[in-house]
Amino acid sequence: QVQVVESGGGLVQAGGSLRLSCTASGLTFDDYAMGWFRQAAGKEREGVSCISWNGGSKDYADSVKGRFTISRDNAKNTVYLQMNSLKPEDTSMYYCAAAARYGGTTWCLARAYEYNYWGQGTQVTVSS
Repeated sequence: QVQVVESGGGLVQAGGSLRLSCTASGLTFDDYAMGWFRQAAGKEREGVSCISWNGGSKDYADSVKGRFTISRDNAKNTVYLQMNSLKPEDTSMYYCAAAARYGGTTWCLARAYEYNYWGQGTQVTVSS
């Protein structure tokens, strides 16, 4: 049984930082590209960042470039999202997802349907 579990969300002031973690079990982690998505109340889901199976390729939404950094540790079956210089507009539920794909990451922010497994989400709230 595959499980994807996010952690690390919370309440932070604008300008602050958080690091989200996502651990996947029940799958061969390095067979999967990993992505972070977010969805705020009343808004559509947005691809935030993604990373290829070996960490060699990464992509970011324009809204987070230069502030967020994605990384993965295949030995720990974990992907991270370091979020710096947080803004109130970053407030959202953040979801981690796994996609059984190799290759680069040109597809991974726009094609949420390509992901096979999703976590339950972790809330990030940024106060002004």
